[in-house]
Amino acid sequence: MQRTRTSYPSDLSDEEWAILEPLIPAPKPGGRPAKVPRREIVNAILYVLENGIKWRAMPHDLPHRSTVYHYFRKWQKERVWERAAQALVRRDRERERRYASPSALVVDSQSVKTTEKGGPEATTGPRG
Repeated sequence: MQRTRTSYPSDLSDEEWAILEPLIPAPKPGGRPAKVPRREIVNAILYVLENGIKWRAMPHDLPHRSTVYHYFRKWQKERVWERAAQALVRRDRERERRYASPSALVVDSQSVKTTEKGGPEATTGPRG
C-alpha cells in the first residue's frame, strides 16, 4: 500500500494488517465510497491507544480525530474489538499447536473476594 505519510511505530505491518483486515467491517455496499481506508483508521486508533493521548492530540497526518473516534466507538459497540481479540488468541493458540479454545479455567479462591457478610469489612477486616 502506498502511504503519503511517515509511518509510526504503532502502524500495522502488511503482515499484521493481512491478519486483522478480515476482522474489521468493510464499508457497506451501495453507500458512499469510504474516504478513509480502514487500515489508516485502525493505525490511528492504535496510535492513540499506544501513546495514551487524547483524541484531540492526534497528529495531523492521521485521519481526522472525529472520524477515527467515530469508528472506534462504532466498532466498540458492535464488539468488533472483542471478536478480533478472541480471533487473535485462537490463532495464537493454534500456532502453538494448542486447542483454539481453552479446555479448562482455574479460579484462585484467594483472589476472588465475596461480600456475603456485606461491606468492605467482609474482604478487608474491620477498620479502626
